Amino acid sequence: MGLFDLFARRPALSEGLEQYRNTSGAVLLDVRTPEEYRDGHLPGAKNLPLDRLDTIAEPSGSPLFVYCRSGARSAQAKARLARAGYSVTDLGGLLGYRGPLEA
Repeated sequence: MGLFDLFARRPALSEGLEQYRNTSGAVLLDVRTPEEYRDGHLPGAKNLPLDRLDTIAEPSGSPLFVYCRSGARSAQAKARLARAGYSVTDLGGLLGYRGPLEA
């Protein structure tokens, strides 16, 4: 992953979720804190806080889709996971998202 990958256009959250749903074997990761996750998360998302990324249990061949609150932590997660060999799509943040959430 190069410097310009950090500035690559990320899909709108709704577009990214559609891509996630249409990707076989994809895993949706919420990289916010457990407290934020409990307050509401995208349906089907697993919580893996940014500071615990090194504990990821997903196989390296699994396509990952990451999000957070504003997009800052998900960008960091994408960079770290890509360096570890994962295929990662950064969905950005939940701010402004009006779709369904699970609690």
